[in-house]
Amino acid sequence: MDGIDVLLSNSWTILFLFLLIYPRLQQSIIQMERNNALKSLSKKRKSNVITLIHRQETLSLLGLPLSRYIDIDDSEELLRVIRLTPEDQSIDLIIHTPGGIALAATQIAFALKAHKGKTVVIVPHYAMSGGTLIALAADEILMDEHAVLGPVDPQMQTSKGVVSASSILRVLEKKKIDEIDDETLYFAEEARKALEQTKDTVRKLISDKYDLEKTEEIVNDLVTGKYTHDYPITAEKVCSLLGQCTTTRLPKEVYELMNLYKMGKPQKTGIEYVPVTQ
Repeated sequence: MDGIDVLLSNSWTILFLFLLIYPRLQQSIIQMERNNALKSLSKKRKSNVITLIHRQETLSLLGLPLSRYIDIDDSEELLRVIRLTPEDQSIDLIIHTPGGIALAATQIAFALKAHKGKTVVIVPHYAMSGGTLIALAADEILMDEHAVLGPVDPQMQTSKGVVSASSILRVLEKKKIDEIDDETLYFAEEARKALEQTKDTVRKLISDKYDLEKTEEIVNDLVTGKYTHDYPITAEKVCSLLGQCTTTRLPKEVYELMNLYKMGKPQKTGIEYVPVTQ
């Protein structure tokens, strides 16, 4: 092998190592910047700042989009973080998510509600579906002026795709029983239970903050299928519906933090936090 062949061989080896190491190095730098941003915001807010962020990130160097959502890994990690936060320590939970698994979102919501310190959910852009359910559990919701929440009406997986539970039930109202096939009747019964269970969950999350009439207004607005499941409920509408527990102002550090979630290999869960020191 002459000198040129050796040089080419070494060049390919160096390039391979660079392609292997660079994404990890880049992600380490981004992670360090995220940690510093979380520490800065935590110090300013005097709270334990946690993120539940599901942005569509870039996978390695392949440029493949990877969709994220609230899953069991998120709920397990976030429940541990909340449990390890001192009882009198306030929690700021930054949420940016399209939603996810109902079980996971419900667990997070009740864990957040049970925390004795003040709890604040911060929504810089959107917190749909399960993200909205979690937001309802907080003592206060901070939203960007143009951020949105979404309905929390249960969705059913049928042979024809995902359908709103309330839409399935409306079939029973418009057809006679002998005109409806067995599968639809089965899903209608499941839809009825899902709808009642979700109403009950929302009531438990908000009933201590509102009187009975207001609680039912919120339940009917968010749970009963008044809107399509992906309908964006604006900050103005949220403030009107939920009252003074919502504010359309965010610390500028939140926007700076969100800039650090545009690229990079996604972590195992959407949860990040800086351990509380006493």
